[in-house]
Amino acid sequence: MDVDALRIAVTLLSFVAFIGIWVWAWSRKNKSRFDEAANLPFVDQEQGAKS
Repeated sequence: MDVDALRIAVTLLSFVAFIGIWVWAWSRKNKSRFDEAANLPFVDQEQGAKS
């Protein structure tokens, strides 16, 4: 295995990992978790306003 074949393998593995992360991030089953996480900074502000 020469250096060029290793570079090709690393590039392909990186691309597959990128696509996998992209699909995971945009999947519908994770939407509720991501929406909840996106609202976390505002939870403290709402609790502080009620006190």
